[in-house]
Amino acid sequence: MAIALALTLHLIAAVIWVGGMFFAYVCLRPVAAQLFEPDNRLKLWSQVFTRFFLTVWVAILVIVFSGHGMIALYGGFANIGTHIHLMLATGYLMIALFAHLYFSPFKKLKAAVKNEIWPEAGKQLNKIRLIVAINLTLGMITIIIGTGGKYLF
Repeated sequence: MAIALALTLHLIAAVIWVGGMFFAYVCLRPVAAQLFEPDNRLKLWSQVFTRFFLTVWVAILVIVFSGHGMIALYGGFANIGTHIHLMLATGYLMIALFAHLYFSPFKKLKAAVKNEIWPEAGKQLNKIRLIVAINLTLGMITIIIGTGGKYLF
């Protein structure tokens, strides 16, 4: 029962994080670029990211605790497959990239938007876009490893 609960929480948190990045990058970004002038688009992203990034922090906590909880329930690192070790590596890389994104370009984006320094805000939004693209790709790879890795490695 504990593994089922941990796995369910783990998957829900991963869906929220990776699905949110997919929605933002593939759906919202192109529409925002078409509909809004740069200053309003930058204000939109600053506010959207403020809300979304809070949920990402919660998702990260759930993913880390549920993931390590499942590893403990399986008897520790010696008793898990290579695919789980790979999933841990890609997952922690995603967390590191997100932490950088949050504490550097996102912080600078919010300050630039607040002070209406639009060229700087645009520069920071482009940095965020690149990191989200990388993390979205890593997220998809992590999902592939987590679901099919047992049969691949």
